Formats: sequence, structure tokens, C-alpha cells
Amino acid sequence: MQRYFLDDPHQTGDHLVLPETIARHWIRVMRAQIGDQAEFVDSTAHLFVGSLTVMEPEATVTLTAVPTPEVELPVAVTIACGLPKQEKSEWITQKATELGVTNIVFYAADWSVAKWQGNKAGKKVARLNKIAAAAAEQSHRLHRPEVSYAASLADVLKQPVDVRLMAYEESAKQGEQSALNQQLTALRPGQTLLTIFGPEGGISPAEVEQATAAQTTLVGLGPRILRTETAPLYLLAATSMVLELQTPR
Repeated sequence: MQRYFLDDPHQTGDHLVLPETIARHWIRVMRAQIGDQAEFVDSTAHLFVGSLTVMEPEATVTLTAVPTPEVELPVAVTIACGLPKQEKSEWITQKATELGVTNIVFYAADWSVAKWQGNKAGKKVARLNKIAAAAAEQSHRLHRPEVSYAASLADVLKQPVDVRLMAYEESAKQGEQSALNQQLTALRPGQTLLTIFGPEGGISPAEVEQATAAQTTLVGLGPRILRTETAPLYLLAATSMVLELQTPR
């Protein structure tokens, strides 16, 4: 069943005139007809089933509350990625959303080749938020991740979180295998986790120093060296494995 996000909360039995963008996609693209149903998530992350009752002049549905399943990660995970080259930011955004990320930050790392200058950053972020919203609908999430841009790692480290990790290539080379598992298993539901990833060129020594000064734990992501677009997905999959598949919810 198709899923859409609404910007306002709604009560059981509400008759809702659909926003134009939702109506256009559901009726024109998905060819919905009178009586067809779709799922709707309101701004409080509650799930409704909507039956299409009117198509013209304004598409209208009747919303009925249904049980809201637990599909979100038990901890709020933010991934901070050094600006990658080409369109890798779109790939990271889409796949990280499918894997349960809460927030995504792309930051101008010391060794980033890509540059988001002037109004380019705003346009990129707007597009990435649309990609995240579409991916959240497709994967039947209850939360749309927020994508943002930071001018430096220092700005990323200002965010208040419970746990900070940095995926560091040298840790993997040195055979470090336990820090990530230890940090993930120590997390408790409701906590916040920030994990930092470098761009294709890696993380600079100055950035490592900044991170460790902010009580960030350096972790390896297994014995292999991962690409900049693969590393965040590894972290999210590992988080799900530890907190969702091994621990009863």
C-alpha cells in the first residue's frame, strides 16, 4: 500500500483534502480511484489508512487510525558525511533512509574534493530532503530524515548527542575490532548517536584531533576499507543488528 507523509496531525474519521503534491502522485501517477486506500503518517508519527472518497475538484480521503507499528531504530542515529564526489550524496541519503537514519549531515571536510558553495548548498539540501522523504515513504518509515549541510566538522561536533563515533580507516588497518560493538551494545533506547565519516580522501589528522577532543570514539568498520558511500550503510546495518535483531524490543 502506498504511503504518504502529512504535515499536520489528524483525528480518527477526519475528512482530509489532500495536499496537491500527494493528490497528483496518488491519482495521476499511481492511478488511484474512488475507494482505493493508502497509508498516511501525520506529524506525530501516527499511522492512518485513508480511503479516497472524492477526486474532483479536490482529492479527499477519510482517515481511519490504525495500530502504528514499531519500525524506527530505538536510538536516533545521525550520520555526518564528508562531502562526497558526484552524486554519491543522493545514494547515501536514499539508502541511509531505508536503513533507519534519523538525520544526515553533509559537511565540508578538510580533504573533500567536492565543494558546495553559495546557493549550491541550499539547492542540494532541498533535493536531498525530497529524496529522503520519498525513500521514507517507500520503506514505510514513520519519520522523514532531515538532511542538512555543515561548513566544517567543528560545526558537526557542536550538536548535542549522547554518543559520538568516528569511522577511522587507521583503526581498521590496526586491527581494531571491538570498539564499535562495545559502543553499540552500550546504547539504550531513546539515546542519540552521531557517527562521522570522511570523504573519499579520508579524515585529516586535524579532524581526528578535533573529534577526540569532543569525546568521540574512533572505531573501525571491520577488517576491510569501505568506500565513503558504503561506510554509513555498514554502520546503520550494524546498529540494526545489535539493537533490533539481537535485543527484544
